Amino acid sequence: MSSINKDLKSISKVANDIEMIKGLKILSSKPLSLKPYASSLQVFSNYTSTKGVHNEQILPRLPLPKLQDTINKYLKTVRPFLSDDEYNATTKIAKDFENGVGQKLQDLLLKRAEKHRNWLEDWWLNTAYLEYRDPVVVFSSPGLVFPFRKFNNQQEQLRYAAKTLLAAVDYKSLIDNDQIPVEMMGKSPLDMSQYKKIFGTCRIPWEKRDKLSFNDSKYITVLHNNHIFHLDLWGEDGKQLNEDQIVENLAKIISLSPDRAISAVGVLTSENRDTWAKAYQLLSKDTTNASSLRDIERSLFILCLDRACGLWAGREDARRSLAAAHTIHGDGAQHNGANRWFDKTVQFIVGADGVTGLTYEHSPAEGQPIAVLTDYIINYVNQNKPVGTPSSKPKQPVHLQFNVNTDVASMIKTAETNLDKLANNLELDCFKFDQFGKDFIKSQKMSPDSFLQIAMQYAFYSVHATAGAHYESAATRMFAGGRTETIRSCSPESVAFARAMLDDATPARDKVAAMRDAIKSHKDYTVQALQGLGVDRHLLGLKLTAIENGIEIPKLYSDPGFTRSAHMRISTSQVACACDGFMCYGPLVGDGYATCYNPRAADVNFAASAFRDNRGSDLAAYTAALRRALTHMHDALLHAAPSKL
Repeated sequence: MSSINKDLKSISKVANDIEMIKGLKILSSKPLSLKPYASSLQVFSNYTSTKGVHNEQILPRLPLPKLQDTINKYLKTVRPFLSDDEYNATTKIAKDFENGVGQKLQDLLLKRAEKHRNWLEDWWLNTAYLEYRDPVVVFSSPGLVFPFRKFNNQQEQLRYAAKTLLAAVDYKSLIDNDQIPVEMMGKSPLDMSQYKKIFGTCRIPWEKRDKLSFNDSKYITVLHNNHIFHLDLWGEDGKQLNEDQIVENLAKIISLSPDRAISAVGVLTSENRDTWAKAYQLLSKDTTNASSLRDIERSLFILCLDRACGLWAGREDARRSLAAAHTIHGDGAQHNGANRWFDKTVQFIVGADGVTGLTYEHSPAEGQPIAVLTDYIINYVNQNKPVGTPSSKPKQPVHLQFNVNTDVASMIKTAETNLDKLANNLELDCFKFDQFGKDFIKSQKMSPDSFLQIAMQYAFYSVHATAGAHYESAATRMFAGGRTETIRSCSPESVAFARAMLDDATPARDKVAAMRDAIKSHKDYTVQALQGLGVDRHLLGLKLTAIENGIEIPKLYSDPGFTRSAHMRISTSQVACACDGFMCYGPLVGDGYATCYNPRAADVNFAASAFRDNRGSDLAAYTAALRRALTHMHDALLHAAPSKL
C-alpha cells in the first residue's frame, strides 16, 4: 500500500494538471495530448479500480459549445412554434445576436469556463434551486412510490420501517467507503459526487437564496402525527441498533404521539421560500426552537410514519395516483402533508396501509441516484435478513419541542391552507402500460427512450392540435460537477410524425418512416445533450453572463421563438428502477403536463400530472392519448413489417 500512496502523492499535482488539460481540450480547437502523463494515469486508474476511489475521480470539464453551433441548433428547435414570418424574424434576431453582443458574451463565458471546473455548476444550483422562491412541494421536489405492501397490523408497518432504515444506513456505509460501483456511460465514467449528498443534507430557508447544510450524524428524524422526534440509530456503546430495537423505539414514538400535534411546524416547509424564511427566523429566536431546528437539519434523513391514505375505489391506477399524491405533498395538511419536513433531501414514507416511498428535495441530486437507492432498499427489505446483534445501550427517542408564538401559529394556519390548495390543484394519473415494454422497442432497433418521447409528442399533438415545447432531462455526469441539460424533444420531425399518425390516408410504412425520422432526430439531440452540447444551458450561461457584467439582456431572450420554445408544456424524465416503482412530480408550467416514466422489460410505469385550475390542459385526455399513441405506434410497426411467408 505504501507504493500506491507514494505514486498517488507523486501524481497529485499531475492529476490537477490533467483535469485542466481535459477542460482545455474541450474548449480549444488545437489538439492536446495526455501522453506525457500516461504512466501516472495508469497508476491512478489501477488504484481507483479498488475501494476508496470516488473522491479521486478525474473527469473532464463541462464543455462550452461554439456560439454558431448553438444558434443553428436553436433555430431548428424553435421552428415548430413559429409561422414563416415569425421564423424569419427570429432567424434575423438570432443571427444578429450571434454576430453582435452574443460574441462578446461568449468571450466572457469562455474566460469563466477556463477558471472553473464546471462553468455552470454554481449558477445552476442557485438559479434552478436555491433562488427559486415557489414552494419546493409540487414545483421542485419529486416523489417516488415504492411497490405496495400489505401491513396486517402496526407491528408489520414498524418492522418494514425498521428494515428501510437499516437498508438506508447500509447503503450510506457503501457510499462513505466508496464501494458504490462507478456508473458508466459507454466507456465514460460518470460523476458520483451526487451520491455523497443524499444523506445528511438539508436545505435551509433564507431570504432571496436558500442555503444547503451538509452533516454526518448517527441519528435520524422521525415524524408521526405531525410530532417530530430524534432517533439515534447507534447506542451509547457505539454499536448500531438492530431491527428489534428500532421497532421498539418506533413503537415508543407512536405511543408518545397518539394525537396530532397542535402546531404542525413541519407544514411551514411547504410554503413559499421567502415566507418560510421569515417563519424560520421567528422560530430561531427561541433557544428551544433553534435547538430543534438544528437537530432536524443535522439528521441523516427523515422517516415519516403516515396514517392510511384513504380509499382508492379498488382500482390499481387510482391507488397509484393516491400514493403519488402522498409522496409529492402528503395529500394536503388534512392528511399527511404536515407530517413532513420538505427541506430534507430524503424523507422515507411508510404508511399504515402499505403505501411506501420517499420524497426528495431536488437541489443536491438528480433522480437516478435516488432510484438506485430505491432498488437497494427494496432488495434489502425483500431479503428478510436475520435480526442482528443488539446494542447493549440503546438510546431512547427524544421528542423535539417547539415554542410557537401567535405570529408563527398564524403562519402555520396559512401554510396549511396553502398546502391544501396546492394539493387539491394537482391532478395525477399514474398507470402501468402493460401492452409492451422496452424489449419490444429494442426488437424494432429503436431507442426505448426516444420511442416513448415521440409517443408523448404524438399524444400532445392529438389533444391540442399544435406542437408542445417538450423538456427531457439529460444527465451531464460525464463531466465534473455535471447535472443536467435539456433535450428539446419537440422537433420538425416529431411534428411531421404526429401528423402522419393522425392521417388515416397515410400508409403504415410511411408512418413508420416518419416515426424512425422522429426517433433519429430525438436520439441525435440526446447524444449532444449528454455531451453538454445542448441549447438551453449555453443560452442560460450567456444570459447570466450579461446580468453579471451589467450588459442589457439581449432581444433574443424576449423573442417569441425563445419564449414559446422555453415554455415547456411537456416536462419529462426517465427515472429507471428495476422494482415496480415510479417517480412523480408537478408540471413546469401552468398549462403543462409532467410525465415521468420507468420503462421495464415488458411494461412502462407512467406518472402524469397537470393543474386542475388551468383550462389549457386536460390530463385525462392527454393520458388517454398517450395510451393510444403507444398502441398505434406498436400496431404501425407490426403492419409495416415485411411478411415472413
